[in-house]
Amino acid sequence: MRLKALARQPLIRLLAVNCAAGAAAALLMLGGLMALNPGNLRALIFADQAPGAALGLLLFGLTVTFGSVAMGTAIMALGTERQGEGGGKAQPARVRANARWALAPHGEAARSAVSNRDARLRRASQDAAD
Repeated sequence: MRLKALARQPLIRLLAVNCAAGAAAALLMLGGLMALNPGNLRALIFADQAPGAALGLLLFGLTVTFGSVAMGTAIMALGTERQGEGGGKAQPARVRANARWALAPHGEAARSAVSNRDARLRRASQDAAD
């Protein structure tokens, strides 16, 4: 009885569905790893005396990882409102950059650029205080 009542809770259903999606992605990832055999992983696993244990542990780790990501993403998306398909037109952002700092990010020139900027800021704050 309690299980049915729990299944009717929308948050629990949301988490369960996304956990299942994460587990499916983990199974797909494990299949991909076995098919592609990166770094001779498949040969290493099946050369062991108990390859089922290694596969089980790998699947468990992948399930925890992908399930957590799927559930976390679902929880984080709860507060967003859908506004139809697509978004607005992308516009470039204007960023002001200090040319001296951009040309000399390391060494003595960078330290002098920072100290010059600090001196200008101190002078400006003193002028504002007067």
